[in-house]
Amino acid sequence: MARDGIDLSRRADVTVLTEWMDEPCSREVMRACLEDLGRVNRWFLGYRPVLEWLGALDLRRFGRPVRILDVGCGYGDTLRRIEAWARERSIPMELTGMDLNPDAIAIAAEATPGGSSIRWIAGDVFGYRGGEAPDLVMSSLFTHHLSDGEVVRFVRWMETTAAIGWMVNDLSRASIPYHLFGWFARVMRLHPFVQHDGPASFARAFQPEDWRGLCGAAGLAQSAYRIQAYQPARICVSRIKEAGQK
Repeated sequence: MARDGIDLSRRADVTVLTEWMDEPCSREVMRACLEDLGRVNRWFLGYRPVLEWLGALDLRRFGRPVRILDVGCGYGDTLRRIEAWARERSIPMELTGMDLNPDAIAIAAEATPGGSSIRWIAGDVFGYRGGEAPDLVMSSLFTHHLSDGEVVRFVRWMETTAAIGWMVNDLSRASIPYHLFGWFARVMRLHPFVQHDGPASFARAFQPEDWRGLCGAAGLAQSAYRIQAYQPARICVSRIKEAGQK
């Protein structure tokens, strides 16, 4: 139990403990919020889990551009970091960012250099129509915005959509980061949305047993996926399909 009455032994109900960035706001407010979240990702090594996962996949073996879909892409900073990483290694990729919020997509596109080939799509992931199926589906700081039922649906969707595999990069629910982030956001004078939503995000986030239950409800055996913790305060779930598996 956290000192302010939030019970961190279980995941908070996303319909009760809301985040301000999920509510209607102006594009200017959303841009300021997303820019600060991008800074937080850089400061706290938020891209590291995804880049390590991609680095372990030997993507050159496919002999063609690897198609990656980032769901709930927000500011688009993760995809821009992946694009730079891939260019440094001469790994061809077709990158697509998707977000339900059209303002977030417009902001992501504005923040992307002119030489980038990333595609930005506004829409609901469950209605995704992007041409060829993605090889890899990923998300960063997305699933804690969903109810448990929606997370199960999303895992099933990734499983049936991704040709090679998928990865969820999200927060780990724990008391220390819950309290420390709130203090850090105030000291650094981050956007008020970030100050409010940061602790709420940790309370709505996951522990390994949560992910085992959610993946089980989605029909996956424990041997089919990997749960890995990253410091600071991240927990990732990844899945690589066996050759020929759909």
